[in-house]
Amino acid sequence: MMTNENTSTYRVAVYPGSFDPVTMGHMDIITRASKQFDLLIVAVLNNLSKNPLFTIEERKDLLRQETAHLPNVEIDSFRDLLANYIRQKNAQVIVRGIRTVTDFEYELQLASTNHKLNPDAETIFMMTHPKYSFLSSSLVKEIAHFNGDTTDLVSPEVHAAMRRKFSGDNGQ
Repeated sequence: MMTNENTSTYRVAVYPGSFDPVTMGHMDIITRASKQFDLLIVAVLNNLSKNPLFTIEERKDLLRQETAHLPNVEIDSFRDLLANYIRQKNAQVIVRGIRTVTDFEYELQLASTNHKLNPDAETIFMMTHPKYSFLSSSLVKEIAHFNGDTTDLVSPEVHAAMRRKFSGDNGQ
């Protein structure tokens, strides 16, 4: 819905994640969510519990390339609580992708916590397309690390970026 002074408000959603790397599953959610909101902010987070392959800037650059065809998608990053970031961006919605029941249990806990910290933000869950239900960034990195074929899992640009990252690796 577009902004109209008389009838509605500008709808902003945030899709947070580590996106290390951005996969076809992520792009499925981004593309579909971008159709539901006036602005979709894809926010790269610095997950302290993970050892990333790509820097935050590299992930943002890859996401900008991948979403260039989506005019209402903005790429950003943050190092704060998601509930605070949502407030800062004047967003109303957090978008989360769900692949499995296990994902749902974890995401429900996060959504409840975010709602407690910021009652004005709602979380919506989008089911990933079934053909990507097995896909995770960790799995993609492992396949790429051992020179497996990731061409159906990530875009050609992301595939090439991973090859460059692993090119000095001897496979151990």
